[in-house]
Amino acid sequence: MCALSPSPQAGGRRGEVFLDLVNRHEHGGQRADAVRNRARVLDAATRLVARHGATNLTMDAVAAEASVGKGTVFRHFGDRTGLLLALLDRAEQQLQARFLSGPPPLGPDADPSARLRAFGVAVLRHEQEHRDLYLAAELDVQRRFLAPPYRVRHTHVAMLVRSLDPRADAELLSHALLGYLDTALTHHLLQQRELELKRLEAGWIELVTRLCP
Repeated sequence: MCALSPSPQAGGRRGEVFLDLVNRHEHGGQRADAVRNRARVLDAATRLVARHGATNLTMDAVAAEASVGKGTVFRHFGDRTGLLLALLDRAEQQLQARFLSGPPPLGPDADPSARLRAFGVAVLRHEQEHRDLYLAAELDVQRRFLAPPYRVRHTHVAMLVRSLDPRADAELLSHALLGYLDTALTHHLLQQRELELKRLEAGWIELVTRLCP
């Protein structure tokens, strides 16, 4: 039972979850060459981020790496921020595939308690692997909690919490749990406080165990 007061709004069928996919780009109606060019640009940007970091990513460098005109890059992504968000979309979709349809303990064949523990560990490791990109693409506070990546994570965690205890205020408790996984916070703990990733993972498991024993 999760240690939070029951909520009169914690309705819905147990285990039911509605997830919006992160990728909001509309490909319908685009020419095949336009779709290929977009994928080529994203692949090129991914390589550059791996080599030089997201903070050093420029539209000129991406165009040169992808062997396309700079206008093509701007046409597909609007500006540098749009390109970074598209890269973030791609990284988030990789993570989503694992917790929505991957193997246990993260995927749907495991029990909710095991999935919730595995979810936090997976997010910590995933964001550590893509840390530079997540920091560079981080939205301002007004938009952060409305962005599709956060909403998908929140919906998933709320579903797991509700499965563990239908009486819990799953919506509020899920925000609290996701606060532990905040990109800026984990970056501070890992880089400035020099904590080990294993300690953060253990802390997540302890937090979940205490809230939802």
